[in-house]
Amino acid sequence: MLPEHRALLRRHRLDLSAELLVSDSIVPFLYQEEILTGSEVEDIESQSNNRLKTLRLLEMLPSRGPRAFDCFLRALDDFSWVRDKLLLELQTKPAGPSRSGSTDVLPLPDSFLQKVPSDRELSRLAARLGAAWELVLMALGLTAEALFRCRSDHAHNAHGAALAGLVQWRRREGKEATVKRLLESLHAADVHPSVLQDALTSIQQDTTGRTVAEDQVSYRT
Repeated sequence: MLPEHRALLRRHRLDLSAELLVSDSIVPFLYQEEILTGSEVEDIESQSNNRLKTLRLLEMLPSRGPRAFDCFLRALDDFSWVRDKLLLELQTKPAGPSRSGSTDVLPLPDSFLQKVPSDRELSRLAARLGAAWELVLMALGLTAEALFRCRSDHAHNAHGAALAGLVQWRRREGKEATVKRLLESLHAADVHPSVLQDALTSIQQDTTGRTVAEDQVSYRT
């Protein structure tokens, strides 16, 4: 699957999971076209609700070869408005990372971008993600099952669910769980990078006019 197709599906995961009913026609068509194997179909159908089934399918598609995206679009005959929306975005949106969410928006030194965020910083970010927390965590690589556990363990508490997912991501990635990676996940989820700025940096100008990151100083050891 082409990078722009992977990015498109990633950006629209939450919307697609709310709009599509994959069991009736989409999954059978993809199995018929040999995009999905029998065991993958069983995996998808084992999910507890349609939303998780769709998220599981979207996790699988990028690794199912060069035909996967085109076959997925063909499978959307019963959801033509969804297919039209995806195709329109592909035609009108530049393939390159020219959007406002690129890492150069924030005036942060590379040493800060490469740091692993603390518990407090992750908590502040989780509090600011709002309804986008699931999409951000999916962009960080969490599975539909992991998201379901976060929701179940923190019912009616979006902040707790988001924080649990962020901590799980940091534990899994170790030194690779950086501020830069968080910024990239916001970009992928169409969340403005100012969310990260507000959560992590409190950028101010000091008396010499030099830009400083207060949190970077606060957490320096």
